[in-house]
Amino acid sequence: MEYNDIPRQSLGFFPTPLIELTRLSKELDGPTIFMKRDDNTGLALGGNKTRKLEFIMGDALAQGADSVITAGAAQSNHCRQTAAAAASLGLDCHLVLGGEEPEQASGNLLLDKIFGSHIHWAGVNRKGEDIPKIVEQLKKQGKKPYVIPYGGSNELGALAFVEAFKELESQRESMDVLFTHIVFASSSGQHKPV
Repeated sequence: MEYNDIPRQSLGFFPTPLIELTRLSKELDGPTIFMKRDDNTGLALGGNKTRKLEFIMGDALAQGADSVITAGAAQSNHCRQTAAAAASLGLDCHLVLGGEEPEQASGNLLLDKIFGSHIHWAGVNRKGEDIPKIVEQLKKQGKKPYVIPYGGSNELGALAFVEAFKELESQRESMDVLFTHIVFASSSGQHKPV
């Protein structure tokens, strides 16, 4: 499959802003620091997972899925954005969340519920260990589920950050700045031994 043939579903507002952090740069007395504002992607209060979900949801739709399943912590940003993306596309969303159901939903969990997600509490199994069982249940109901890995961390998710880098490079060129370092924070990437 050629790169341009990879399914993609528009979900966010891109490009996200690239801003100079003048006060922080001044406070550190030296480096000029910029920040890529992926909190401004627009999907369910924003976040960088929107980038991954554009490719992942594109693939789910191309495969004819009618429901998506993913996993995370009770306050997972990935789950919140997956729930919002599914709701906007008319897909059922099943979230497998670690821990036990709290007495009162708040934060991302409250938004997950507002977006109409089906919540499955998994106790200590917070990284999707229970997903295969839910997939089988959905198939028995005649559903066509699509599994989204923990954090959306797979090849399609990685492809989204190739696009993000292209976006950053275009912005850098138009602002006529050079970067000596790029710092990227990641919390759900999956490490595989070499």
